[in-house]
Amino acid sequence: MTGLVVQRVLLVLLVVLNLLRAPAWAQQAVTGLSITIVEGEGAINNVRQRVNREPIVQVEDQNHKPIAGAVVIFFLPDQGASGTFTDGSRMLMTVTDNQGRAAARGIRPNGQSGPMLIRVTASFQGLTASSVITQTNAAAASAASGAGLSTTAKWAIILGIAAGAAAGGAIAATRGGGSGSSSGPPPITITPGTPTVGGP
Repeated sequence: MTGLVVQRVLLVLLVVLNLLRAPAWAQQAVTGLSITIVEGEGAINNVRQRVNREPIVQVEDQNHKPIAGAVVIFFLPDQGASGTFTDGSRMLMTVTDNQGRAAARGIRPNGQSGPMLIRVTASFQGLTASSVITQTNAAAASAASGAGLSTTAKWAIILGIAAGAAAGGAIAATRGGGSGSSSGPPPITITPGTPTVGGP
């Protein structure tokens, strides 16, 4: 049996166990189901380091009370910016804890940059709910180094920093310490070289 078939069989078993172990009062009380995203919405995953911020959801009833024992499934996209779980699949099935929370641990982003939509479904006592968590896969190192800037913009930043340093040095030299001594701090000299701007 493939891993996907095993996961589906386990899902069916979990749902059946959910129904069997729930007390009668709980079956009558829950008439609505909803998913609240606790963590992971809008997160940026570093595809170079294959690190992501794990999504966490909370399953609640119609009165916004957490539901323990609900079956939650996280689905990663089949194409484009995506990833896999620790077992190599794009689907993770888990059960909510006593706080009604479930986490998608162990996502490893693939090498493709772009938006990654994680579908989430929850089921409890015959009720279902779904939601989508939006994350972004990005080469964070290159984004942080300013790889998206044009060469002109990079030169403008470099010259701006140099001009600011020169102005600061001139002000320090003219104000000299204020103690009346004839010798002030030595002047600051900036010699422009040939800067090189490139990727990391």
